[in-house]
Amino acid sequence: MNRAFNRKKDKSWMHTPEALAKHYIAYNAKFLGNTEVEAPKGTEVVKDAVRKLKFQRHIKKSEGQKIPKVELQISIYGVKILDPKSKDVQHNCQLHRISFCADDKTDKRIFTFICKDSESNKHLCFVFDSEKCAEEITLTIGQAFDLAYKKFLESGGKDVETRKQIGGLQKRIQELETENAELKKQLQELEEQLMIAHVPPAGSVSVKPESTDIFDMVPFSPVTPLVPARASNGCPPPPPTSLPPDMRKDLFGAEPFDPFTCGAADFPPDIQSKLDEMQRQRWRGSKWD
Repeated sequence: MNRAFNRKKDKSWMHTPEALAKHYIAYNAKFLGNTEVEAPKGTEVVKDAVRKLKFQRHIKKSEGQKIPKVELQISIYGVKILDPKSKDVQHNCQLHRISFCADDKTDKRIFTFICKDSESNKHLCFVFDSEKCAEEITLTIGQAFDLAYKKFLESGGKDVETRKQIGGLQKRIQELETENAELKKQLQELEEQLMIAHVPPAGSVSVKPESTDIFDMVPFSPVTPLVPARASNGCPPPPPTSLPPDMRKDLFGAEPFDPFTCGAADFPPDIQSKLDEMQRQRWRGSKWD
């Protein structure tokens, strides 16, 4: 790693190892932005990036835009850039992807670091403005590098691979959370559209559909009189008409069958005798009644 804070290597670090290994050190600063650079290190590289971002901020300031404030959380795992109020993570720069860090010798408020983007693999230079803590922030990142390197030597390189896997999982979780939020939004929009489609217009009367059986027919009830329905134009229905005798036939064109009205020649003798006996019993019963 190339670090401009090596000039302070003879001084002791300002934070305890536990503070950076188990927790993090937080600073507030103004975020000028980030820009792509051609090389992963170099003082001239960051100077060009600082000039570029300062010029862009000068234009935005003339348009009335303020420099956004951010919170930096520094640990042996990286540098997180968060919104100071909502605590939303704007950038998560893992320490093994940071290749250069320095404060500006000409402007004591400016400090920078170069980080390789995990998606595009481009080198991005992040530039910050801190009126009092620029050098201290740079030294804190340097101490995080020193502790991370010692931990790397102790673990034989396994810790770095674990951090890479954790970083990949964190990124996937963030993508899934974003996708889940988008799906919830689409589901809510569909529900609203369905509610609008099922709302009847003002002044309309909803008519409950009549229940039907499995053959889509209205069940017959012997206690319910058959009341002719009015026509669609509001006129009363025409009176029922009686069918002529020749129309009172079944669907095969045959007259209804009645065994007591048939002639004697219509049945064999044994069946006819039984029908005659039934007829006499029927007559005797009606007589005694």
